[in-house]
Amino acid sequence: QVQLVESGGGLVQAGGSLRLSCAASGRTFSSYAMGWFRQAPGKEREFVAAVSNSGGITNYLDSVRGRFTISKDSSRKMVFLQMYSLIAEDTAVYYCNARTNDGSADYWGQGTQVTVSS
Repeated sequence: QVQLVESGGGLVQAGGSLRLSCAASGRTFSSYAMGWFRQAPGKEREFVAAVSNSGGITNYLDSVRGRFTISKDSSRKMVFLQMYSLIAEDTAVYYCNARTNDGSADYWGQGTQVTVSS
């Protein structure tokens, strides 16, 4: 069982930056690939970024590549999403996700709101 708690969301002007954090509980943090998803009002939840359980592989939504960076600190059981050059379209609730490679376990945080004012 893994519990995820996000923090770091808020209101920022376009062009600004934010750093989201996700704190994970549980003894098997290294078994999970970690990711960030987001859901804007009236839209489906979408993938934003992910990092492999080893930390060696990252993947990004095309529209955030080069602006967002995902990282993990396994010793602290934390995952981060550094966001730069934010635009209005990045406004959404951002969710942290932990998933095993075979999909047998899939956990979500409660979400943190990011609002970018133009």
